[in-house]
Amino acid sequence: MSDQSPADAVYEVSPGTSPVVLAMPHTGTHVPPAIMARLNELGQTVSDTDWHIHRLYDGLLPNATKVRALFSRYVIDANRDPEGVSLYPGQNTTTLVPTIDFDNNPIWVEGQEPGAQDIAERLAAFHQPYHAAVAAELKRVKDIHGIAVLFDCHSIRSNIPFLFEGTLPDLNLGTNGGTSCAPEIEAAALAAAKASDYTSVLNGRFKGGWTTRHYGRPEEGIHAIQLELAQSTHLASEALPFDYDPAKAEKLRKTLADMLGRIEAYALSVSTRA
Repeated sequence: MSDQSPADAVYEVSPGTSPVVLAMPHTGTHVPPAIMARLNELGQTVSDTDWHIHRLYDGLLPNATKVRALFSRYVIDANRDPEGVSLYPGQNTTTLVPTIDFDNNPIWVEGQEPGAQDIAERLAAFHQPYHAAVAAELKRVKDIHGIAVLFDCHSIRSNIPFLFEGTLPDLNLGTNGGTSCAPEIEAAALAAAKASDYTSVLNGRFKGGWTTRHYGRPEEGIHAIQLELAQSTHLASEALPFDYDPAKAEKLRKTLADMLGRIEAYALSVSTRA
């Protein structure tokens, strides 16, 4: 459910009682009309969306809280540093308000690219409210359990030469080099990945975005881990219209359920207030 009216909804929250909070910053596709008019034909496809992630994770951990951004990352990227600092210095990436897509193609009408005032307005209208909701839910479940685990849910095309060489592994776990969560949480997620027949990597090309790095404070009882899925694992095609493949997805959902279950079990085992 959401605490906003449908007309102005920026995010939606489904509160749960588990210590696990699922965050979904890139599954939204909404672009306000005034912003849509400034996007070029390519930009209006919002192709770099994390397609169907909310559907993929639905019901996998019944008591988990979900916080989902409803706006497109082309409006503003909810998983980028609000100060505009690059997450991956020296590597190709996209910015807080992207000017290009993942293939290095412009997404705005020439002369209509967002400026500093646009960015400030979108931070206030979209980025900040979404993260206020994430922070509030982490605090709420930590108050219940004495521990909170943020699981940041992502997907991306498996082949994007502008961003990385070769084909991306199926499951890309990120813990910012082991600093954003307890080693037991990292190990639980990796064990589930290794128990599957999917390819996987820990802290490879995707080490965790701003969400993981910002909220992951294990010493304070708040842990964060990111999973970047190759879209080949659950989509019929990694191109428009990016249709969901129910058979592929059902297989993947079993691995995701196992991963989330292991993480939750650890969190409950060390809960100080259950």
